[in-house]
Amino acid sequence: MLKPEIEDGQVSLADPAFRADVLTGLAARPRAIPARWFYDRRGSELFEAITELPEYYPTRTEVALLDSACGEIAEQVGPGRAVIEFGSGSSTKTPRLLGCTDPAAYVPIDISGDFLRASAAELARGFPGLPVLPVEANFMHPVPLPAAVADMPKLGFFPGSTIGNMTPFAATDLLRAMRTSLGEGAMLLIGIDRVKDPAVLVPAYDDAAGVTGAFNLNLIERINRELSGTIPVDAFAHKAVWNDAASRIEMHLEAQRDATFTVEGRPFALAAGETIHTENSHKYGERGARVLLRSGGWTPVAEWTDPKGWFSLILAEAKPVDLAP
Repeated sequence: MLKPEIEDGQVSLADPAFRADVLTGLAARPRAIPARWFYDRRGSELFEAITELPEYYPTRTEVALLDSACGEIAEQVGPGRAVIEFGSGSSTKTPRLLGCTDPAAYVPIDISGDFLRASAAELARGFPGLPVLPVEANFMHPVPLPAAVADMPKLGFFPGSTIGNMTPFAATDLLRAMRTSLGEGAMLLIGIDRVKDPAVLVPAYDDAAGVTGAFNLNLIERINRELSGTIPVDAFAHKAVWNDAASRIEMHLEAQRDATFTVEGRPFALAAGETIHTENSHKYGERGARVLLRSGGWTPVAEWTDPKGWFSLILAEAKPVDLAP
């Protein structure tokens, strides 16, 4: 629960980290707000709708991979592990993993508390007898796990190529935080999207129905609601571009006209054509994905990919660090 703060005689329930990121990001050049703030309840619902769009290939490709590889995954990880899912959302892929790995417990971790609790309750109904222990937390940092799973072997689960939302620097830090949370000897099953034709990539982040646009613009709605913002939503439009040099899709909110507004009383102005950078989705080649995991302290032990080579599931292990050159 957030601690109320007093500002100008009024009580504010805004997340202090959200406030700091928004105010800092709008003042920066170029302007940018971290993608994790997309996920209030409405944002989480919109993202689930995105995963069902015909243009959005990652979810259906990863689900098919889980279905085809689950038996092999179960052999590799063995029974009795606590499955720890980072950024669980609605946990739509999780039943496939839990159904074939014989886990001892399931710990979903997500920053959106209401959405987390609702999806955890629904999953618990589908797996009676399995301890389901939701944790509301920012998994970008080491997360203390429930005492009930402290002595269990652990399997981290990080599907959806969410790792691609971070810069390589931040992704490495995240993988190290996961290693700290799970401990040496743990395993991690991670989905990683691969580099492919921009003609496939761009529509996945700029769909014809405009759902991704609504998802992006919902960030403005959240700022206005939670931070007393006066940002004119109709002055901005969703923009998705492929940045080949950085190997990533970028999402921006682009000003369609000059816009002036305030956030918690602080003035800001954007000229027409200026943007607020809201998300990256990095894509990795086969070798690049493995190097990234090793940089974060994880040793790849198995990998599965679809027939088109569009997406990978990689199983890695937190082995003792090798300090040899």
